[in-house]
Parts: sequence; C-alpha cells; structure tokens
Amino acid sequence: MQNRTAYSGGERPAQEAPDSQLTVELASVVSAARRRATRDGDCHVDTAHLLHGLLEWDPAVREVFDGGHQVARLLGYLVQRSIGYGLQWHGTVEDSGAVPVVAEGGVPGWSPAAAAAMDGALDRAHARYATRADCLDLLAALVDDPESRAVEVLRRASVDTTRLAARLDGEQRPGPD
Repeated sequence: MQNRTAYSGGERPAQEAPDSQLTVELASVVSAARRRATRDGDCHVDTAHLLHGLLEWDPAVREVFDGGHQVARLLGYLVQRSIGYGLQWHGTVEDSGAVPVVAEGGVPGWSPAAAAAMDGALDRAHARYATRADCLDLLAALVDDPESRAVEVLRRASVDTTRLAARLDGEQRPGPD
C-alpha cells in the first residue's frame, strides 16, 4: 500500500518511493500538514499548513526564530486559522503567483505554492549534496515565496522574513545524509 501522507510531486524515477527524498522529520511534517488540512476542511495542503507542522515537529526550525515568544506568536496565529485568522483562506486554493496554477499535472491535494515549496526544499537539499530534504530546507523554500500564506503568517507575527532567509542561507549543516 502506498503511503498517502508523503509528498508525491517533483521529478524522480518511478521506482523511488515519494518519502525517500524526505528526512523522517520532514515526512512527519508533511503527514501532520495533511491531517491539519483535512481536519480544517481544506481541500489542499497549503504553505501555512506546512509552516504549522514545521513549528510543531522540529526543534531545529524553532531555533532559527528570535526566541520562544516569536514561535508562540506564530503558533497562536496558526491555531486560529479555523476560528478566526485565516478564515478568508477557507475553501480557496493558495496561489501565490510564484508558479502558475496548473489545472492538470499538479500535485493532487496540494496548493501550487505548497507543491513549489516542496520542490524547492528538494532542490536545496540536492544543492548541498544531500539525498533527502529536511525541515530547514522546507522552511527556507517557504520563505523564498513572499506571496505565500506561510510568509503572510510570518509577517503578521512580526518575523523579519529577509533576516530569517539570510539566517537559513547561512546555516551550516552536514552534507550528504
């Protein structure tokens, strides 16, 4: 049976399992984002779902922010998504304009911006000669799209996304895994 929680976009050989290009932690984030989207009644996983999963699952992601108060503020906005902040997104597909909306060939169950972020995470991992994308790769890819819902949440929580991007680009992490 195929793992339905894994990301299944991008270019890879047909025999390769979708989650083989993700670290265990990132696969957990993707799974959590899918569950959150379903629970919220959203048709697509979007970048805010991914950001929420990153903040909940990975201590390394939380460490790149300016202290626990910033993480708490971010989580506060994200948990309000279904009861207040973020209601304007309900029932809509995230299209940040970073990639054209694709009617065919898109990743089923994923907004175009979220699929582009996952592809960006894989590209970042490959650029550092790693075989798997990790959570910091995804966070950096999310921050790279200034029109995404994730960046909207970051800005609303007073996160300097330019500084965050620079911090993520300067992260010294191990090479291939």
